[in-house]
Formats: sequence, structure tokens, C-alpha cells
Amino acid sequence: MKTKNTYWIIAGILNLFTTFLHLIGGQVDLINPLLKSDIETQVQTEILGVWHMVTIILFASSIIFLKRAFNKKEAYNVELIRFISFLYIAFSFAFIFSSIILSSLAPQWILLFPIGVLGIIGLKKIKKNA
Repeated sequence: MKTKNTYWIIAGILNLFTTFLHLIGGQVDLINPLLKSDIETQVQTEILGVWHMVTIILFASSIIFLKRAFNKKEAYNVELIRFISFLYIAFSFAFIFSSIILSSLAPQWILLFPIGVLGIIGLKKIKKNA
């Protein structure tokens, strides 16, 4: 039996890519202009804090996917992977619905949805090999 879960490896790598895209691209395109705007300092501070809370979640979940993918013992403790996978699918729906409601494409779901789906497919692989 293989000791790695390829689906979780792909999810982890895609998630790391998403993390750095969020951290660098999002900071430059979204956060920096916001911080230069006339929005109150308190609001700017809270938005910046929440922005980087998301960065932390993205990075931490990447590590979890990759750690579980390579550790046979860890792979069988699947509840955290299940939670993260469904959370990413829910996050993607938030962006899809926001895009529909505001008639403007928020493409974040294009990365978030596959991460969640890969996590779930990897769960099915664990069940099949158990």
C-alpha cells in the first residue's frame, strides 16, 4: 500500500500557490489601494487583520494537507481534512454567490473549489485502502 495520498499532495501544493497569490497579489491589488483610501484607520486595521487571518488559514491548511498526505499514520485521522475540504467548498460558494449577486467575477472560487474537491477525493482513497 502506498504511504502517500496524491490528491492531498496536489491540494496542498495548490493551496500553497493560493496562499502566496493571496499574500502577494492580493496585498498589492486589493489591500494596498484600500490602505491608501479615505476609509477610517480603524476599519483599515480590521480589514488588514482579517486579510492576514485568511493568509494564516490558507498556509496552515496547506501544511495539514501535505503533512497528512505523506504520513500514513496521520492519514487515517481524517476529520480535520474533511472539515477543511468542506470549508473550502463553502468558501468557494461564498465567492460564486457574491459574483452572481454583484454581477462581478470574484475568481477566488476557481482555486478554492478544487482544493476542497481534491481533499474529499483523497478521503475516498483512504477509505478504499483501509
